[in-house]
Amino acid sequence: MKITGTFLDEITHDIPSNNWGRAEWAQDFRLMKAIGIDTVILIRAGCGRIAVYPSQVLQREVGIYPVYEDLADLFLDLAEENGMDFYFGTYDSVSYAPRERSIQEHLDLGRAFIDEAWARYGRRAAFKGWYLTFEISRKEPTRLACLRQLGEHCKALSPQLPTLISPYIAGGKLVRDPVTLEDHYRDWDGILGELAHVIDIVAFQDGHVDYDVLPDFLQANSELIRKHGMQAWSNVESFDRDMPIDFPPIDWRKLWWKMEAAQTAGVEKLITFEFSHFMSPQSSWPAARGLFRRYCEHFGIASVM
Repeated sequence: MKITGTFLDEITHDIPSNNWGRAEWAQDFRLMKAIGIDTVILIRAGCGRIAVYPSQVLQREVGIYPVYEDLADLFLDLAEENGMDFYFGTYDSVSYAPRERSIQEHLDLGRAFIDEAWARYGRRAAFKGWYLTFEISRKEPTRLACLRQLGEHCKALSPQLPTLISPYIAGGKLVRDPVTLEDHYRDWDGILGELAHVIDIVAFQDGHVDYDVLPDFLQANSELIRKHGMQAWSNVESFDRDMPIDFPPIDWRKLWWKMEAAQTAGVEKLITFEFSHFMSPQSSWPAARGLFRRYCEHFGIASVM
């Protein structure tokens, strides 16, 4: 089971930019296509005062910094050229926000931004879905309310398009008091019940729990997602959370093991965070080139470098 989808991370919190232009992005999309990636997911179209296109909504509401290039348009161009589906990531008004907002303010801003993005890009051939940026792991009322109501807004605006989320597990690599499998199951049974008919695809991040318990969490996630009538994908992280620095490309053997564990759990699709920084031979991380070679060798993919 290959990785067939990747996030695109250009509004990043903690990962340095590759500082690519159109030529480098065009080559990266060709590399993605060559190894079987058919889906690209913009992880967020804006966060705080940074955005991928010159949004009038964000200029008015948060005073975004100047946007010199429309990356959303570029990514849609390249997705169309390479026959890929593009999922549009919404605005993250929660993480690293300039100020605290009420739930209603989050929702008003999110809806206005979604409307603007749909008016601007919704007719593009590659625009095949929405990615709701807010990440949750437990029952966090503000984020859950935002996910549900923004999902409802996307569905009202474009009922034919699927909605995707990528939550995380409150595991031992993230918190001192990690969630038990039983508590995780109970939480997410309730959360997914609230999101039913609003979210179509759930791709849990796989990097926050220890490897010895990951298969159990993957199995539980897959079971819960199917129970609530959604598609189960897995976000197989291609960066390493076990190192003393943030964040190098993952050891190939770990990625291989996680992919096999996800397949055993019965997920429908493997996506990754994220090809361009951690698997691309163009990455600013030299180790990404080695990971790309090992991946291609494993699947018998002819050299495309």
